[in-house]
Amino acid sequence: MVGKPLSATKLKHFEKLIKKELDESRSYIDKANQDQSIGAKESSGDLSSYAFHQADQGSDTNLMEQTVMLMEQEREKIRLLNDALRRISDGVYGICEICGEQITDSRLEIIPYARYCMDCKSKEEDKKRRRK
Repeated sequence: MVGKPLSATKLKHFEKLIKKELDESRSYIDKANQDQSIGAKESSGDLSSYAFHQADQGSDTNLMEQTVMLMEQEREKIRLLNDALRRISDGVYGICEICGEQITDSRLEIIPYARYCMDCKSKEEDKKRRRK
């Protein structure tokens, strides 16, 4: 490992930040689940006094699909945040998994679950673009 570990003060700061984001993501998923269950009850209920148009049903389906996609993104974010908490407890948080250099605090403030420094992340994304 080339980069030195973060100080205990910084680790506490990032741990608090990660836990806050975890709470926000979990709240978002809980609210989306509630909204979806309410929407499902309404769409399955007998609303015979309303005329449903196919376009309205298509819009509802599209909205539900978008909600599911956003919930999946939040679940992935939760997985990444939990992984970041594990790296804190393992003493390797803030160290790039590719080159071993320290990840900048400014990057960790924006993406607290970052596993790579900016240089390595850029190289990785360039590789992905070239494969397509």
